[in-house]
Amino acid sequence: MTIEGTREALVRAGVELLEETGDSDVGLRAIARRAGVSHGAPRRWFPTHRSLLAAIAEVGLADLAATLAEAADRAGSDLAAVAEAYVEFAVSRPAMFTLVFRHDLLEGSGAELRTVSQPLFGWLVDMVEREMSNGDAREAAAALWVGVHGIAVLAATGSLELAAGGVDRRQLIAIVVRNSLAPR
Repeated sequence: MTIEGTREALVRAGVELLEETGDSDVGLRAIARRAGVSHGAPRRWFPTHRSLLAAIAEVGLADLAATLAEAADRAGSDLAAVAEAYVEFAVSRPAMFTLVFRHDLLEGSGAELRTVSQPLFGWLVDMVEREMSNGDAREAAAALWVGVHGIAVLAATGSLELAAGGVDRRQLIAIVVRNSLAPR
């Protein structure tokens, strides 16, 4: 295995284990075992456990960005369709979704996750700006993300039914989109 191949294999193994176990703090030894390398190998490529988790989270953020872009392309930039894709990502990949937003766990990892997450938010601001007739697109995008993220967390944990009392998640998403874009 090449030098780059070992690093890639560790990240890929971490992603696989995260998805299989649902443990956002998947261990170094388990990742090394899955990658087929010695238990000390992760330390050669990642100075800390957090730095490996951050590399795994980068994959998740990139996957989320690709999922949202695909939904926007497919639905003609319909914000509700993009929001539904966000929620579906959380439901279908709850451990990755959780890890991506575990800033407490990833803090100090040395990774620049903001280089992936900030353009994602900027992309959302641009989409919102195209849909708004007036108002602050950045503020509306933040409100939209917060609302949809709440739905996503509740849906991913199986709590949406309890919290929303049988209201369809698509209805909730439509309400959040409409309210976020409403003039203030």
